Amino acid sequence: MFTSWNSPRNHSGQLGPPEHSFFSLSAALKSAKILCCKKTRVMSSEDDVAGEAPGGSFWEAGNYRRTVKRVDDGHRLCNDLISCFQERAKIEKNYAQQLTDWSRKWRTAVEKGPQYGTLEKTWHAFLTAADKLSEIHLEVRNHLAGEDADKIKAWQKEAYHKQMIGGFKETKEAEDGFRKAQKPWVKKLKDVETSKKNYHTARKDEKTAQTRENHAKADSSISQEQLRKLQERVEKCAQEVEKCKDQYEKMLDELNRYNPRYMEDMEQVFEGCQEAECKRLCFFKEMFLDLHQHLNISTNESFHALYRDLYQGIVAADDQEDLKWWRNTHGPGMAMNWPQFEEWTLETQRPISKKEKSSKSAEDVTLTSIVPTRDGVSQTPPQTRRGFSYQAEKNNFFYDTLRASAHVNGGKEDMSEWSDDDTPKKCLAANGHEEDITVPGVQVKS
Repeated sequence: MFTSWNSPRNHSGQLGPPEHSFFSLSAALKSAKILCCKKTRVMSSEDDVAGEAPGGSFWEAGNYRRTVKRVDDGHRLCNDLISCFQERAKIEKNYAQQLTDWSRKWRTAVEKGPQYGTLEKTWHAFLTAADKLSEIHLEVRNHLAGEDADKIKAWQKEAYHKQMIGGFKETKEAEDGFRKAQKPWVKKLKDVETSKKNYHTARKDEKTAQTRENHAKADSSISQEQLRKLQERVEKCAQEVEKCKDQYEKMLDELNRYNPRYMEDMEQVFEGCQEAECKRLCFFKEMFLDLHQHLNISTNESFHALYRDLYQGIVAADDQEDLKWWRNTHGPGMAMNWPQFEEWTLETQRPISKKEKSSKSAEDVTLTSIVPTRDGVSQTPPQTRRGFSYQAEKNNFFYDTLRASAHVNGGKEDMSEWSDDDTPKKCLAANGHEEDITVPGVQVKS
């Protein structure tokens, strides 16, 4: 606040005598709150308590521009707020992606790894929790980059209106308001500065004239005429000092009388800027609360459910159950086909390979006919060569044995040892009925 400047006066209310004018004026200048001289000041603790900035008082000419600049800073702060939390949104997105990649990698590793039983399910519970946590952080990212950013942009567009010539309408209004309020005061301040300069110059000239007069009085070589001229110069300078002093005090009085009006006009414009800034501060506080709500996943029910499920999955792990499963699956609890006595049969003479077993299970074709040839070797028709049945394979093996016996010693071996029971006489025809089969060159004893 301003403190009115008071001219040096005596108890009667009149201006003091000339000999005390300089010291009285200095005291008045020290008591003034508005600095007439623009000097760079160092910030001290006293200045900080009094609310004075390093650049000088708000009431000084042009220092309202800090308040005007705050309007532009408000628009910039909106952009900074958006950029700040968009970066946070990227962090949330990257973290969510890393959780998903981590879960996918280790899910495959655990499934293919040696861990088994309920503890494997517990391990999978951590990976499932990571997937759910990833979804929660993606929701946070969507809030920050979408809803919150759009809300700030909408408020910024409503609060700050760009002009065609550049800048913002609100900035220009504040600048024009302060300039209009300060213009009359600045004019009076310049008059004070001018009168002050004239007064100080007159005092300097007076001091110089007095010094020359004193030197002349001490110098006997100076004539009376020269001494008289120096004395006249001193008197003239004294008159000029008195005149400049009166003008200086007059300008100060006018400035002090205008100070209340000046302060009122400036405060009126300043309060308008404060009101606009108050809206911005309140909006930012509201936004910070929204951001806190979106970032605080501890209040998210899904977050709590995630860790509840994970805890239940850990508690469900049962070491005894896992050991029992291993015992029954890979240990003494497994079933065993112990070796037993087996009688010899034709089927056991020719081992069947795994490939033949798999082909039998894949496609089982029944042999429907055998065509005998002159040399005693039977051939299977082309349409029956796609596969074979186990029964047909036994028949072929049996026939091969007969033929081999028939050709021993030139085919003259006695076949009387064979009986009707050992001779295969029938096979399935193509229509599924049994038919008799005649094997040439083989005699069967009746």
